[in-house]
Amino acid sequence: MAAPLPIAVLVSGAGTNLQALIDTVHGREARIVAVAASRADAYGLERAASAGIETAVFARADFASRAERDAALGDWLLARGVRLVVLAGYMELLGGDLLARFPEGVINVHPSLLPAFPGLDAVGQALAYGVKVFGVTVHYVDAGIDTGAVVLQAAVTLAAPRSVDEVMEHLRPLEHELLPRAVRLAAEGRLRSDPANPRGVRVVEAAG
Repeated sequence: MAAPLPIAVLVSGAGTNLQALIDTVHGREARIVAVAASRADAYGLERAASAGIETAVFARADFASRAERDAALGDWLLARGVRLVVLAGYMELLGGDLLARFPEGVINVHPSLLPAFPGLDAVGQALAYGVKVFGVTVHYVDAGIDTGAVVLQAAVTLAAPRSVDEVMEHLRPLEHELLPRAVRLAAEGRLRSDPANPRGVRVVEAAG
């Protein structure tokens, strides 16, 4: 049996997706070796500490530039042997230099069916547009804003949602299902680039 994949989780807030990873893949297919937050008051840090996971804060205001923050964050992650970085409600941009240190090794969960409604307030954008189908995307992170290749998606139809909170009540269970599934697939080596589509990601069958 293969050793668990060492991963890091980056958070900015409550850390419910981090908790989903702790509850499902941590110590199994993957091992969360580090949790980094963009804010010292992120509750995700407490979740990590309760699970015995090492934590650190890399607040943008503590560095002269985003590039310096990224360099320090990348050094910290690599020193802990991280091979996959998972953005779980992380509300900061990562620069190209940091992403290059983890080639095809950074994934994000986003509350829309990308490429629709990228960026901040995705659910608010969708509500303003009047859509009836909402969803969640797990995708690779590239230098753009939610433009990386799609790994997994799931959708839910809501006839007349009235608020972001109402929509998120339906999307959070999808996030908590899809993100661990994506990490599990990565740990099992089952994610492949699609030679027929440079933006495509294929899920291959498990060996045996």
